[in-house]
Amino acid sequence: MKLTKRLPKIIIPIVAIICTVALTPWDALWLWIAPLPHTVKEQVDNAISHNLDGIIVYVDKKGRDPEFYSTGWKNRENKIPANPQALFKIASISKLYIAVAAAKLINCKRLSLDKTLADYLPELTGRIENANQITVRMMLQNRSGIPDFIDDPKLPWSDLPATPKEFLKLVLDKPADFMPDSRYSYSNTNYLLIGNILDKVLGNSHQQYIKKEILDKLKLTHTYSLLNEVNLRDVISGYYTEYHGDLKIQNFVVPGGSMVATAQDVGVFLRALNDGSLLNHDEQAIYSSIYVYEHTGLLPGYSSIARYYKDIDTVVIMFVNTSGGNSWTTLEVVYNRIVRILHKQSI
Repeated sequence: MKLTKRLPKIIIPIVAIICTVALTPWDALWLWIAPLPHTVKEQVDNAISHNLDGIIVYVDKKGRDPEFYSTGWKNRENKIPANPQALFKIASISKLYIAVAAAKLINCKRLSLDKTLADYLPELTGRIENANQITVRMMLQNRSGIPDFIDDPKLPWSDLPATPKEFLKLVLDKPADFMPDSRYSYSNTNYLLIGNILDKVLGNSHQQYIKKEILDKLKLTHTYSLLNEVNLRDVISGYYTEYHGDLKIQNFVVPGGSMVATAQDVGVFLRALNDGSLLNHDEQAIYSSIYVYEHTGLLPGYSSIARYYKDIDTVVIMFVNTSGGNSWTTLEVVYNRIVRILHKQSI
């Protein structure tokens, strides 16, 4: 760190470029340094040639009609073109909805940030290390130290468990990754447990609460809690670079990763979350203390980014129905180029 501070300012960008060249796949590197097109459409159309199966982009600029872009395949076997209104597995973007639900319940005193995992789910005492010290706040903030079930080599991706309880078994009786609240580490298990806690507090499914308090209020009629709630024909196919089949039917049921939605529905939700129209003042303050205002999502065959840019008052959602290999790097490069185009257009 000391050495970096002494480097001339001109050296630092050179170091960044060298690191990028060393760590970025060549195809993504050429995409990164290519001249920036004038429009989002040109960028989306060009991106499909970089080993991505299908792309959906939704752009919502305040005061303008939403813009929709798509290219590639909704289903490559049957040569069905990508459709911007197709349903997509949004994976961990789902965590934003759970965090909103938690903020609402905390505000009305039905859920406490300072109660522990053991308080709400006493059956996990002794099964999850430090359960009597890990608070709801720590789980929401990914500061619990609970291992991530995704990291377990025994997780059968070819035949995923049918219930959240079976996913949870992968981390029971395992040592903590670190002491509670000592540092941050993203763990999907945190939001699985928050989902379980919400179910217990509510006395019914937290998905029902999310539908009533978030989806219905925003009139989001193309957002679903689980894949089995939708017609599979409406879902874009998913492809993994090391597997030749369609992963659309693979059902991921874990809270914080299970939702299915259109890009537009995600965009409407994200704007409402960021502009303050979804939560009241007290709920917004709670939410700001527990979670982020943007997210990415990744499941086999499905990669996504959902972000809001305050300086240009624009929501940008990007879905790609490819995962594995260098697809995530390519996705990020394409997404960032789209954002650069939008910034240039706003000048």
